[in-house]
Amino acid sequence: MNHFKTLEFDVILNQLSDCAISSTAKERCLSIFPADNIAEAIRLTNQTTEARKIIEYSGSPPIASMTDLKKIIGLINADAMLSPNHIENVATFLTSCNRMRAYLKKSESTETEIAFYGNSMIDQSGLEEEINRCLHNGQIDDRATPRLHDLRRSVERKGEQIKTKIESLLQKNKQYCVDGFVAVRNGRYTMPVKKDYKNKIPGILVEVSNTGGTCFIEPSAISKLQEELSILKIEEDNEVRTILYTLTALIHEDLPSIKMNMEAMETLDFVFAKAKLSISMKATQIHLTEEREIRLLSARHPLLRNSTDDAPPVPLNFALGNSTKGIIITGPNTGGKTVAIKTVGLFSLMAQSGLHVPADERSSICIFDSVWCDIGDGQSISQNLSTFSSHMTNIIGILEKTTTLSLILFDELGSGTDPAEGMGIATAILEELLAKECLFTVTTHYPEIKDFAANTQGVINARMAFDRESLMPLYKLEIGEAGESCALHIAERLGMPAHLLKRAREITYSGISAAPPTSNNKTQENIIQTVTPLEIKNNPEKEKTIPRSQTFNIGDSVTVYPQKIIGIVYQRANNTGEIGVQIKGKKCLINHKRIKLRVAADELYPEDYDFSIIFDSVENRKARHLMDRKHVPGNTVTISEG
Repeated sequence: MNHFKTLEFDVILNQLSDCAISSTAKERCLSIFPADNIAEAIRLTNQTTEARKIIEYSGSPPIASMTDLKKIIGLINADAMLSPNHIENVATFLTSCNRMRAYLKKSESTETEIAFYGNSMIDQSGLEEEINRCLHNGQIDDRATPRLHDLRRSVERKGEQIKTKIESLLQKNKQYCVDGFVAVRNGRYTMPVKKDYKNKIPGILVEVSNTGGTCFIEPSAISKLQEELSILKIEEDNEVRTILYTLTALIHEDLPSIKMNMEAMETLDFVFAKAKLSISMKATQIHLTEEREIRLLSARHPLLRNSTDDAPPVPLNFALGNSTKGIIITGPNTGGKTVAIKTVGLFSLMAQSGLHVPADERSSICIFDSVWCDIGDGQSISQNLSTFSSHMTNIIGILEKTTTLSLILFDELGSGTDPAEGMGIATAILEELLAKECLFTVTTHYPEIKDFAANTQGVINARMAFDRESLMPLYKLEIGEAGESCALHIAERLGMPAHLLKRAREITYSGISAAPPTSNNKTQENIIQTVTPLEIKNNPEKEKTIPRSQTFNIGDSVTVYPQKIIGIVYQRANNTGEIGVQIKGKKCLINHKRIKLRVAADELYPEDYDFSIIFDSVENRKARHLMDRKHVPGNTVTISEG
């Protein structure tokens, strides 16, 4: 599935496959799919824990490779005779089974269920001993049968007779021969005769040397002996074939037991592969819970490599669930936001698949019916989709399949398009996820989304810590606080000129148009001025020269987005573009981009209206009134900072 690859679960499965020995177990590792119920997930995880306990107690298990065993079984079923190599492979497997039974017997003291798997493996020592008696180094042993032993001795003696006869002929005809040694060519005993004298030696020409100067001749004097040797070799070959057929038949008789032991060995290979992966990752078994929550302590992404200074990766602490349905993670680029949500998703897949995860054993994960994510570039060349279009296509598909039991992970939600529209789309998606009551984690740079999290029940902010002095990310997730992109701060530390920074801040926070500077040398401060909605209404052209943040006045009735809450402006915009808005008696500083005018103050109140009636407490109003008349020791006015 695509999200398996996105979360790099496929890489983990490849690593798991590398820990297995047999091809069947390797295939099983690659085809793992997360369990959809807690009982099965716990069973699979306990398997891994028990297998690791056995390895730590008894050492590496004697897993059989089972090379070509399925091919060998196919030959047996086709009534074919097995070769010595095939039979030796069977013997190697039977030896491994006996070693595994002994290994598990030793491990029974660990009191694990897996240690008693050995009792299900059938003892085939008799067949193993018979094969080893008949075979040695891939060849049928001389003592496999008495007849084979006698035939091979006869072959050996007959060969010696032939060699003695030829050596005698070489001595008598040495003037015609290249040297005085018997040469064996094509299994026949010959005399190496010089080309010019080949007719001097009666016999059969067996072979000519590469240079053509030597003829290898089987002399007629040994023809009878050579014929007798050939007959003995035929009888020897027939006896060997009889032995091979007999061994093949014995294996065929024991085939059901062999298949049962193969299945047991493949299962053990798979289970011990999970344990080996756990050991290599320094992972642990975490708690699988029926509560709708994820709680990760000291979690380390298993594919995250240490930095060049050998400092270990910063562990992740993460908590989501119960009353908190979603977490919005913010912070600078390269700060680890994507790694954080990938870790959460990957650990969920691993835990539900019965794998250990590199985290504190006190961690816990619930069972999800699905884990969906939209992470990375996602640009589709084949479908001619832009990055944004590709993300939207993916997200729309995910929302259609999301259930209450889903885990959703979105990276840079709403990015890749107009910021205002992207923020609106992101907010709408978050509202939909809340409506579906699933668990979700989202990364973003939008300040409005941070405000959405701060003001929406069931959603909280989180940030990736950043060292402002060194300009280095700390890769530490801090839940409960919103982060910032730190772009202006980074630019300042890297030496951006002051006038450019000033201009950037004005455009970012004061809503000033990013138009090119005019030639009349007017400063931006000259442009910023107080203006009422009535003035703008009477002179529409004036609105084009006024920063949007400065168009809101005390007493204006406004709508705050994305919550669409109605409030009243109690403080004009500050130098960062934030406007003081009183909502249900609570004073808040809100970015002007999130505010829309409903009714202007001059349409709601008389010209000299005393707004302290709305914004001040009764105590403050009395104190102010007394302060205007005379000095009274101890008389104070409480000022809210919003």
